[in-house]
Amino acid sequence: MLTSNQELKKFLAKVIIVFIPFLIIFFLVNRSEFLFYNYQNNLFINNLINEVTNRYPDISKEEIISLLDNQEENTNNILEEYGIDLELDSLVLKNEEVIKTSIIINVFLLLIFILILVIFYFQYLKNHNRELSNITNYLESINEGNYKLEIDTNQEDYLSTLKNEIYKITVMLKEQASNSKNDKLALKTSLEDLSHQLKTPLTSISIMLDNISNVNIDSKTKQEFIKDIRREVLNISFFVNTILKLARFDANTITFSKTSFLISKLLQEAIKNVSMLADLKNIKIVVTGSNEYILGDFKWQVEAITNILKNCIEYSNSDSLITINYGENKLYSYIKIQDRGIGMDKEDLKNLFIRFYKGKNSKSDSVGIGLALAKTIIEHDNAYISVDSKKGEGTVFVIKYMK
Repeated sequence: MLTSNQELKKFLAKVIIVFIPFLIIFFLVNRSEFLFYNYQNNLFINNLINEVTNRYPDISKEEIISLLDNQEENTNNILEEYGIDLELDSLVLKNEEVIKTSIIINVFLLLIFILILVIFYFQYLKNHNRELSNITNYLESINEGNYKLEIDTNQEDYLSTLKNEIYKITVMLKEQASNSKNDKLALKTSLEDLSHQLKTPLTSISIMLDNISNVNIDSKTKQEFIKDIRREVLNISFFVNTILKLARFDANTITFSKTSFLISKLLQEAIKNVSMLADLKNIKIVVTGSNEYILGDFKWQVEAITNILKNCIEYSNSDSLITINYGENKLYSYIKIQDRGIGMDKEDLKNLFIRFYKGKNSKSDSVGIGLALAKTIIEHDNAYISVDSKKGEGTVFVIKYMK
């Protein structure tokens, strides 16, 4: 940023630019006056010598030159007798007019120069004060929440630089205000979704608890209600844990530990987590592939694969098959998970990984955050997930871990 001293230097530079032409004009005027003054003196002496030589033809040139070159001061001032002062008066009347004219011109030029300097100075102060006023207005606008500022100057003085810095801060504040507003809207939406997702199972639990407290209900029905309550509590627990994990990702409080591990071991742990769900629907999970290693956080990748398998099981028909194939090429290692379930349409595919999104064929107890968490985890480990599905034929998830 330019300092005020640098700004003053720029002002002085402008003054110098004006001063140089003025100095040249002043010099030319004075030189012209001097030449004219010298010419009049020489003309007077020349006429005087001609008159002397005409009257006194015997006088030699050497004597005349000697008289002209004599620099000795003579105390006998004859010109006083004719009313002529050696210091104040000019022997040549024309010279006296030139001197007066010269004084007038020089004073006039000097006044013009001073006037130009004054104009420059006040113009400088006017521009300076205007820029300060603009900056003050900018700050007041920002304070009032108006971030629509336009910086239309490309100058390099320190005030323009200050305006540009204010503009940068304004843009940053505007982005922060916009992000804050978006965050509040997102939080509002998330709280509404959370409320909706928790309201249904809690209402069911409340109704079932009321039924259990009924003395006329038989023991078998009570056990079924207790089983349903346990299932709803597990769903709520899964939902809350998933939300907390997503919140940790959003807050960037999770640190991934990079380790090398076998894909087969990863799949083994994930399948173990969903084995009970698969057994309840008599779904068989078949794994094929070679012993390939990938680099990532083992615990979180198990979480991601578990959520994907859980989704495949939920939307698969009973007594069906889920196949998992894995391998590698020069660019990436991959895991391909395919179910033979009900499938989904294009609209559901487009929004599949959006939090709280529930497709047209979603289960009543689905919360719509498992796949969102899986995608977040996978992408944190430099990997990508894609999905393809056909109605009535099933869904295929492909995860690619870049090398």
